[in-house]
Amino acid sequence: MRTATYFFIFLNLSLALFEEPAVYPLPFLATSVLEVLCLLVFLGRLTHFAKVTLHNVFWKDTKNICIVVAILLTLTDLAIYGVLKMYDVRSIRWSRIVRPIFLINFAESRQIRRAFRSIRNTLPEITYVFLLFMFSLLMFSLMALKLFGERNLQTAEGLPYFRNYLEIVFDLYVLVTTANSPDVMMPAFDFSSWYTLFFIAFVIINTYIFMSLFLAVVYNNYKKHLKVMPRGACD
Repeated sequence: MRTATYFFIFLNLSLALFEEPAVYPLPFLATSVLEVLCLLVFLGRLTHFAKVTLHNVFWKDTKNICIVVAILLTLTDLAIYGVLKMYDVRSIRWSRIVRPIFLINFAESRQIRRAFRSIRNTLPEITYVFLLFMFSLLMFSLMALKLFGERNLQTAEGLPYFRNYLEIVFDLYVLVTTANSPDVMMPAFDFSSWYTLFFIAFVIINTYIFMSLFLAVVYNNYKKHLKVMPRGACD
C-alpha cells in the first residue's frame, strides 16, 4: 500500500510535465483521466484510514482534512478548466499548487512532514539575516544609481545602464549568484576601471559574507529543530 501510494503521488506530481504549458504535451483528456485516477486512489486510501480509525479521531486529524480539501479543490478546478476548454476559453490549472499536499499529509510521509516542520520552524529565525541582506542589496542599488545613473552609460545591447532603481536591484540580486558576472559591470569598467571597486565590494559583502552567514543560520537552525522535534510530533 505504501508503494502504491507513493507511485500515484509521483504520477500526480509528474502530470505537470504533460499539461499545458508542458514539456511533452498530452491531450487534456489523457491527463485529466490520469489525475482523476490518482484522486480516486487517494480517496480510497483516505477511506481506508477512516475505516480503521475512530470517527472523532479521524476528523480531528489535520492531515486528513488537508487531503479532503485538496481533493475537492482539484476536482473543482478540473471541472471548471474542462468546461472553459470546451468553449475555447483560455485558463490555467491553479490547483497544481495543492498537489504537494498529498505528498506531505499521508501517513507514510512521516519523515517528509518532519523535515517540512523543521523548515517551517526555521523560517522565522532566518528572517533577520534575510532582512539585513535585503537592506545591503537596496543600499548598494541606491549607490549604483547615484554612481552610474547620470553618466548616460549603455549596455552592450545599447540599453540604458543602471538608470532604473528596480532594475538595478534585480541586476545586483542576480550578481549575488554571479550569474551575470562580469557582464553587469563591463559598461562601468569601460567608463572607468576604478568602478570595479564598487562591484568587488558588493560581491565580497553580499556573496561571500552574507550568503555564507545565511547558509550557516539556515543549516544550524534546521538541524536544531530536527533534533529537538519529538518523534510523535509528525504523526
